[in-house]
Amino acid sequence: MNRFPSSRVAHGVVMAAAAAVFVACQVCSCSTAAIGADVPAEFKDPPREFSVMPFWFWNDDLKDEEIVRQIADFEAHGVYGFVIHPRIGLPRDIGWLSPRMIHAMHVAVDEAVRRKMYVVLYDEGMYPSGSSAGQVVARNPSHAARGLAKIDLQPGEDPKLKDGWKLVVTLDRPDGRRMTVVERPSGGVIRGLHYLGEETGKIKEELPPAGDILNPAAVSSFIELVYDRYAEEFGPHFGKTILGIFTDEPSPMGRGAERGMVPGNAALLDQVNRILGYDFKPFLADLWHDDGPDASQHRADYHRAIAICLEENYYRRLSEWCDRHGIALTGHPGGSMDIGAERYFQMPGQDLVWRMVVPGPRALEGGDSTAAKCASSAMVHLGRRRNANELYGAYGHELTYDEMEWLASWCFVRGHNLLYPHAFYYSMRGPRKDERPPDVGPNAAWWGKYRPYADSCRRLSWLNTDSRQVCEVAILAEPARLPDVPAKACYQHQRDFNYLEIRHLGEDAKVEPDGVRLAGMHYRAVILDGSLHVPADAIPALQKLAANERLVILGSSPYTAQLKGARPVASAAELPAAIGALVEPDLTLTPPSTSIRCRHVVKGGRHFYMLFNEEESPVTATVDLSVAGGRQWLDPFTAAATPSPPAETVVFEPHQLKVLAVTASSSDE
Repeated sequence: MNRFPSSRVAHGVVMAAAAAVFVACQVCSCSTAAIGADVPAEFKDPPREFSVMPFWFWNDDLKDEEIVRQIADFEAHGVYGFVIHPRIGLPRDIGWLSPRMIHAMHVAVDEAVRRKMYVVLYDEGMYPSGSSAGQVVARNPSHAARGLAKIDLQPGEDPKLKDGWKLVVTLDRPDGRRMTVVERPSGGVIRGLHYLGEETGKIKEELPPAGDILNPAAVSSFIELVYDRYAEEFGPHFGKTILGIFTDEPSPMGRGAERGMVPGNAALLDQVNRILGYDFKPFLADLWHDDGPDASQHRADYHRAIAICLEENYYRRLSEWCDRHGIALTGHPGGSMDIGAERYFQMPGQDLVWRMVVPGPRALEGGDSTAAKCASSAMVHLGRRRNANELYGAYGHELTYDEMEWLASWCFVRGHNLLYPHAFYYSMRGPRKDERPPDVGPNAAWWGKYRPYADSCRRLSWLNTDSRQVCEVAILAEPARLPDVPAKACYQHQRDFNYLEIRHLGEDAKVEPDGVRLAGMHYRAVILDGSLHVPADAIPALQKLAANERLVILGSSPYTAQLKGARPVASAAELPAAIGALVEPDLTLTPPSTSIRCRHVVKGGRHFYMLFNEEESPVTATVDLSVAGGRQWLDPFTAAATPSPPAETVVFEPHQLKVLAVTASSSDE
């Protein structure tokens, strides 16, 4: 285990909280004559744009001099940017986008300009995004979050509707009963900026009403209140000091919505029908009951359609605004697998909170284990330059340095190149200390040794930016579903991959006899998880892949009969061999290990390999690479280079990540 503080930090053996541990180490057999100690200049001192950008919790009375002092402290510790995040704990006279808040933002932005630092603005007070701290609903009460609910009726009974409810449909049930579906307010809220009762010790949180982000009119109001205001106040800094605007896990019904409700409204059904290609209204009962024919399929269809409605009605609107104003939409969608929404982010992102991912099974299993590849795959296929992760939120005061650096390693080896550490606290007074802890910056035990960690983060973010990923395996995905079973098999056998959202096959991907080409990538092996839904317009592309034996189907699929020539595999254990029949290995460990993750990129004519021991036990192996040439290890803490002699045996300590640079005999960049 890597510990902190440790003498290994001084020798560059340990990575760090947000950048993963990298060691000057040894691996593989090759001449080192071509390398020497040459290190790319930008690896030594990458531009400040690659800095970590911590959430800066503005959670107490804001003073100009304290804002300036804290920014100076960030810079002194190698942190050259921040997300201004108004947070619960502000005094009542600092309301959302109030004169005092806007003044404080100007102070912070002006100081960032002076210090050549970077800023990301946050679009809500506090989250989930879309209500402007309740101002959208205050403007128009009909713009409160809504959803669908059912009313079971007795024989001969008519539905009784309350004020604000709308009748959608009354349906006869298979058991002879009837039910009514209504559209009604969900009762959902967001977390607010102010503690209530703090002076008495009986603390409650302010909970403003959530906005209806499936309603284009409500979204227009949100844009006017927040985004247009930001352009008015800070427009001259857009695309320069201010890199982006962060939207945070938008939720169609808000937090705490009434149980049993389903996202949607009556006006949305035409959009749902267009997306699905059939009239869904007769099947609305299937959202609550399982006794109708194909009920589970109808339910899956509906939620898939709602995810696309959210893309079109919310994310696309914000994205288009950001395009017009020369700034990036950043942040992350509500679900770890929401790759469809990522197409509308100029900086696709995800988050890791509440210990969703920790060492052990959760690093490879379940929906949250797909989050990092969700964002990095979207970046690649959409031609974006950056992708981000908000990490460490609510991991608790018990978060250790080893866990922190492990999680950063987990992100970097999966392709992230911008980290939003959650969080640096403006104040730790009273209940603020325990509000979604921990503070991973100025109030953390490791703050005194933070700069080497911050420098290493810059180097690794730089390495994953403007580089070409070497990867020939794609796993097909739905807009809101990323299969984790084939991903685990790829990770454990050092087969890097990207998630390919299946809509690309009918949109912009080029399908050829030797695989799929998209955004500079060439996937020679394409994996279809048997449980995946395949839209009709993707079938011809899959048939072409199958006919040329480039498609691997994992498990039982309803589409197998249509995909003649595909390679069927019954279980994930058979998947590596099926991939191996189509794609030569890029990296081979001897003896094999299921603990090592790998990422291979080409940048500036060199090949760089990240090798991460994700598990608790050490691994000893020799490493054979597909690229021949001189090799050296680069230490992200110090930028020092160590030659890698031939035929070395490499020891990967638990949770240790290493970086190897290779100057190929003939560059294939």
